[in-house]
Amino acid sequence: MGPFWTLSGEVAVASGTLGAVEIVEFGGTGRPIVVLHALMGRASTWWPCAAWLSRYGRVLGFDARSHGRNPHRGVWTTEDFVGDLVDVLAGLGEPAVLIGHSMGGLHALGAAASAPSLVRGVVTEDVGVDLVGRTADDWRALFAQWPVPFPSLAHVREFFGPAADYFAECVEERDGGYRLIADLEDLFGIAEEWGRRDFWAYVDAVSCPVLAVEAEHSVMPAGQQEQIPLRAPGGGRHVVAPGSGHLVHGSAPEFYRGAVEAFLSELLGR
Repeated sequence: MGPFWTLSGEVAVASGTLGAVEIVEFGGTGRPIVVLHALMGRASTWWPCAAWLSRYGRVLGFDARSHGRNPHRGVWTTEDFVGDLVDVLAGLGEPAVLIGHSMGGLHALGAAASAPSLVRGVVTEDVGVDLVGRTADDWRALFAQWPVPFPSLAHVREFFGPAADYFAECVEERDGGYRLIADLEDLFGIAEEWGRRDFWAYVDAVSCPVLAVEAEHSVMPAGQQEQIPLRAPGGGRHVVAPGSGHLVHGSAPEFYRGAVEAFLSELLGR
């Protein structure tokens, strides 16, 4: 993971349902910057970005419920995930910048809306705010095409191509090969909630600045992400990353870095 990547142990939180969260420390000091992974991901998928983010503060993350090494498995609501994040933020001592990809971006907006005193700014990356009507059927069809189990990490990397580094973080060796760490049925259940409700109420209550980074080839409904900084009371900016897919920080890393660094420099007075 590089010399900047360590585990800080457990950080107690107030909910009792989560018990404790194992925080991943990516490096840096000063203002907290919390990175939030997407559905199926885990905190360590952020390590390529953490190297430059650590210039702006203390970069940390954690595995959400049903992901990575978080022991709490099952199907959870968005409020469950947001509550865990707010508990972590409450223990940091000062407001944090939240940087979230897809599901992580939704959780960042939820935390900023629910606990505005704990959030300094938000970066969302190809986030979905209103996916009403969608189901997990497309996900099921996609995963059905994967040659699981993968015989080796080399096969994982070959199969996923440009996203190889990301997916190599999301698998583990078990049962005769490499499989996703997360349970697919848990992931499908989590995603199904997004097809039943929208989350504009979160956006409408975000009082800090928001940078909404959208993929040119987004998997999210057209026109929604540009509305986020317009509807959020804290304002902000919307940008589209040329040539990028859903994993913007992987498919357009230089553009993503430039946009986020400009936002952080203004937000933090650097």
